[in-house]
Amino acid sequence: MKYLILLILLISKLSYGQKIQDYKIDPISFNKVKLTDKFWLPRIETNKNVTIPASFERCKATGRIKNFEMAAAKAGKFCTTFVFDDTDIYKTIEGASYSLAVYPDAKLDNFLDSLITVVANAQEPDGYLYTARTINPANPPAWSGKQRWENEANMSHELYNSGHLIEAAVAHFQSTGKRNLLNIATKNANLLVATFGENKKSVAPGHEIIEMALVRLYRVTSNKSYLDLAKFFINQRGKKKYDNTNKNPFKNGDYWQDSEPLVDQREAMGHAVRAMYLYSGVADIAAITGDKKFQKAIDEIWNNMSGKKMYVQGGIGAVPDGERFGNDYELPNATAYNETCAAIGNVYWNQRMFLLHGESKYIDVMEKVLYNALLSGVGLDGKSFFYTNAMQIMDGATHKDAEATRSGWFECSCCPTNMARFLPSLPGYIYAQTKDRVYVNLFVSSQTDLNIKNTKVGISQSNNYPWDGNLNIAVNPENKLEFQLKLRLPGWMRNEALPNGLYQYDSEVKPNFSVKVNGENISYHVENGYVTINRNWQKGDKVEFILPLQVRKVIANENLAENKGKVSLQRGPIIFCAESIDNNEKIESINLSANTVFKADFKPQLLNGVVTLNTITSEKTGKSQLTLIPYYAWANRGKGQMNIWFSESK
Repeated sequence: MKYLILLILLISKLSYGQKIQDYKIDPISFNKVKLTDKFWLPRIETNKNVTIPASFERCKATGRIKNFEMAAAKAGKFCTTFVFDDTDIYKTIEGASYSLAVYPDAKLDNFLDSLITVVANAQEPDGYLYTARTINPANPPAWSGKQRWENEANMSHELYNSGHLIEAAVAHFQSTGKRNLLNIATKNANLLVATFGENKKSVAPGHEIIEMALVRLYRVTSNKSYLDLAKFFINQRGKKKYDNTNKNPFKNGDYWQDSEPLVDQREAMGHAVRAMYLYSGVADIAAITGDKKFQKAIDEIWNNMSGKKMYVQGGIGAVPDGERFGNDYELPNATAYNETCAAIGNVYWNQRMFLLHGESKYIDVMEKVLYNALLSGVGLDGKSFFYTNAMQIMDGATHKDAEATRSGWFECSCCPTNMARFLPSLPGYIYAQTKDRVYVNLFVSSQTDLNIKNTKVGISQSNNYPWDGNLNIAVNPENKLEFQLKLRLPGWMRNEALPNGLYQYDSEVKPNFSVKVNGENISYHVENGYVTINRNWQKGDKVEFILPLQVRKVIANENLAENKGKVSLQRGPIIFCAESIDNNEKIESINLSANTVFKADFKPQLLNGVVTLNTITSEKTGKSQLTLIPYYAWANRGKGQMNIWFSESK
């Protein structure tokens, strides 16, 4: 009996933390996809050569690194503004780690090791890592609270710091195989497990990300206590009941997504970045645990956001006061906030929703965000940024958050460092797989090798997307093999400007895409927004997927009264805008006619190569040339007016 008990314990130990289930679809990891693309690859290289080095330099120049050195010495005074400034170093390490996996660089690798040593020295013996307190525990900054964790539900950001530490550590481990940063993060996570949970401390984290980070650490370590703690944190929500007499968004539970238990929430609410990180973590846990209440909540929250709270270019978080979601259909143009970090978080969430459900609508939203709301957050030079992403800049505009020029850094510089960490991970969003189904989600020239039914299969794309919709996919299995190739049929090809009808095209166009294999028409079916080809594939098979790009006029739901009688312009996934530098008349005076015809021209010398839309337009002023550029590229040629929505005369 004694040996039987020992055997049972041994088996339990070996299986402890093993995932019973996870997302039904697996993304193909960023380090298994090689880009050859002319659109995203140059941006990732600029991120490697410019953004990441500039971020490290600015972390040094602003004292962010010094804070860790003072924490190690237990002497000095916290020398930056915000208690979450530690995360700028973590995020830049994360981006540099992704970059190392694709571009080996001994000098960068050694620099990261030296910086990780600085971080390790700042960690307290029990795993606590938060320089704002460790430097001078008797007199920490006000947001920190006098004691550990006492202000976590509000503004201390202690768990937010831990979350970004873990995210960076897992990325560094997966990219380099080294455990030096992972050991620091694991020690910190073990402290959290010892501190929070049933019959321990209880808190709903004030700024979410720890939830999705703990799940990520669980996947690497198989330590189920991390998964359990992530779910515990989410289940603590609902403690800050909404007070409708208090109009300060920082004092109401909605700001923290904390006015109701998560399982009862049905509306995207509060600080938009916090919300995206929370919903991403909820999706992770719903996938792993099969929690149907979690899944139902985020399904309905997603419907609310995409159907009532998103700008036409994919931006979210309309209200400057609290960087937050407003009420349904509260999407003003003049004061649009649209934080870059919120766009990045929206990509994280939509990727997870696709992995959970396998429906193309989530990738449609993700694509809209990627090519517009997210990409506008970084300048073409790789070292100038937008914190907020305006919908219009007009003469006499007084809204302080409607930035007309880019900045190299911000006192709160979460967005630049978030961009540095996100861009090199983009290859991980292109392909996905479940058993014998291969998904091509993003049309980015690239190559990857998959394992399908124990057979190696090479998949590669060659295209000039988003400027051209002629897509070529090569399929090369080692041996003849039957499986499904699923090509996303974009919403813009299916007459769907955005899921749930918040924006529509002014007229329907017959979807005139075509699919051929080896030059011949083949049978396929469309399932959940995917053109699905099921066949016996063999070496040298070539797929032609032709998506004709047309200029489409987008109109807003009638509940967006500010956009009544106006249109925005879209071609493929790209939303276009007008800048004053390209146009003679004032932007707000532009008036299109219903029969306006647009011509798309590729300008290789303009803004690193873009398609412009050009037309003879404006009934008010007679014939004049109107030029529109991709929204993401605005504000790269100096200060001036900009607009997305244009009046249209019927």
